Amino acid sequence: MRQELMSLPKTLAEDVARNLVMVARLIDEDPEQAYAYSRIALRLASRVAAVREAAGFAAYATQKYAEALAEFRAARRMTGSVELWPVMADCERGLGRPERALAMAGEPEVQKLDKAGQVEMRLVAAGARRDMDQLDAAIVTLQSPELASNSVQPWTARLRYAYADALLAAGREDEAREWFAKALESDKDGTTDASDRLAELDGVEFVDAFAEDAEDEADDAEESVRGKDEQAAGAAEGVADEAGDTGADVDAVEDADGGDGERRGGAER
Repeated sequence: MRQELMSLPKTLAEDVARNLVMVARLIDEDPEQAYAYSRIALRLASRVAAVREAAGFAAYATQKYAEALAEFRAARRMTGSVELWPVMADCERGLGRPERALAMAGEPEVQKLDKAGQVEMRLVAAGARRDMDQLDAAIVTLQSPELASNSVQPWTARLRYAYADALLAAGREDEAREWFAKALESDKDGTTDASDRLAELDGVEFVDAFAEDAEDEADDAEESVRGKDEQAAGAAEGVADEAGDTGADVDAVEDADGGDGERRGGAER
């Protein structure tokens, strides 16, 4: 990437680099914001392959698959690299064209991918099979030396998880549980929710302690407000009673004044 940016004027290269850094930093936690930064970088340097690739991944993260596919194709034309082939195929799936993804899985480009890329392509192909309701074919697609291997690689957890999920979808619950357990065993970075899936299969229900605390606090607050309302209502009733008593006193005073007036008048007459 640095080599590509060196082809730009220094100030422009710095601006583009800053935006690409923000894309990389935000793409997982705030993909929409990452996408916004990618558009700025694209506007500044659309002829840089790294910029097109970053824009593609940002669009992919926000499920803008047509846009992502266009950017990946542009980056591939610029570099001649096949490493984006699996994600391009997955964009076809996102666009509702699983048959195109399967066709790409059979292209010569797949043989040029490294091992990680080939495993990724296998995952995409299996996903395309599932999109087409071909569960048994999806399971067979995932069965590979990489799946059977005991060594743990960066792709191992995701491959085992996908296999377990396909087994479960096919109604093979016991086998699915075994492979979810294997996925969890190899998932050191927590990239999957294999532990949650295992718990579901075992009938374990997790209780969110924070949610319970929040609910208790809400109940306490509601009770407090209710108590204050009752106090206010009581106070208002007392004021009303006092006002009634005062009114009676005023009437009494007025009556007394009226009587004195009449007596005074009678005396004058």
